Amino acid sequence: MTIADLTLSQLLPLSLTSTPSVSIQEDNKVWIAAGMLVHYLESFTDSLVVTNKKNMPIGLVGGIEIIKNIFENPSSDFFDKETVGNIVDEDLVRVSSDTNLRELLEKWQATHRAFSILPNSYGGYSAVSARKLLEVGANCKTDITISDLPYKEIISFQYDDTMGQIINSMMTNHTRKLVFKNSSSFISDRIIIQTIAQELNYLRDTENFLDMKFKEPFKLADIKSVSEDLNLAELSKLMFGMLHPYVMTREQVYTPWDVCMALLSDEISYDAY
Repeated sequence: MTIADLTLSQLLPLSLTSTPSVSIQEDNKVWIAAGMLVHYLESFTDSLVVTNKKNMPIGLVGGIEIIKNIFENPSSDFFDKETVGNIVDEDLVRVSSDTNLRELLEKWQATHRAFSILPNSYGGYSAVSARKLLEVGANCKTDITISDLPYKEIISFQYDDTMGQIINSMMTNHTRKLVFKNSSSFISDRIIIQTIAQELNYLRDTENFLDMKFKEPFKLADIKSVSEDLNLAELSKLMFGMLHPYVMTREQVYTPWDVCMALLSDEISYDAY
């Protein structure tokens, strides 16, 4: 039996339900969701679970929903007048403790989002994210190294690019992070949303946001440089301990998503409990 055929309860017997999902009601304004996402993007609860008036989950809102709609409506009206229910992604993946890893990852591939919810013993839901699966990667046994992972082109941006160009590039290339050209720094959906919320007052005093240059007041984050010989388990451990897990070699960049997809390999063993 490969690691991908093991169930979530076999892979994470002690911590599977340890991360409660974070929810927001569908009638809340977008600015509330954006403010919450500043604290949760790239964490174990990478998206907000949107609930209806009966507190039942109906979908998700994360960085991509905010970024996409800013591109279409780059004004304070989007944050102050639009409700979360109008931008929700209804393709919510629900899993159980008996779901095997392969099924989970195939669902993530289909939805292009590494996030699921799982019923817990408290009557609510726990979050299962790519960040959570780094724990599985950290305990796997394999000779797979970074150099064995699929090639993924570095998508970059330049000094004089506008926010419109940056966001458009994110959407076009289906990525949440762009590398500043010829550097080890990056911008992400989290950084953009955080800056809008904390520095630009949800665009209430900003005109022509999409024409704004990235340089001010956006502050880039650093990518950690690693060797191509780093083992998959060591890479997982490294990312697990990072506040914003993102690493690069000379020619490629890697996120927790890449680790998750590598776990589908038949060349990985795992001591299930």
